[in-house]
Amino acid sequence: MSAAITVPKPIHSMIRVLDETRSVNFYRRAFGLDIADRFPFEGFTLVYLRNASSGFELELTINHDRTEPYDLGDGYGHIAFAVEDIEAEHARFEREELSPKPIKAFHRDGALMAKFFFVEDPDGYKIEVLQRHGRYG
Repeated sequence: MSAAITVPKPIHSMIRVLDETRSVNFYRRAFGLDIADRFPFEGFTLVYLRNASSGFELELTINHDRTEPYDLGDGYGHIAFAVEDIEAEHARFEREELSPKPIKAFHRDGALMAKFFFVEDPDGYKIEVLQRHGRYG
């Protein structure tokens, strides 16, 4: 009899941000993420955001002495959120003045693979918003 394999559970992704209030406000308005926990330490604060659709969290790290924007480099790609109605979400982002990029569609082998748009948070992190469809459902 073989031992059961424990599969790791993804729990959070972390980004560094300059302004806690500005970032929390953006993620609440854009994705319905609310503060699940907040832990101030000497020199930095950790803020965990989540919504009711998933236990996965976004961890914001705020370094208290940081005044300059972070250099995001060329290694960071994006985090993605799936939504039921991409057109309605895009219109909502425009109403919220969140500056979404235009909706795009990828086709593969003659079929729709993905319909999406990008938005950037206040620190310049790219976020993809995808229509629930296929592998993104």
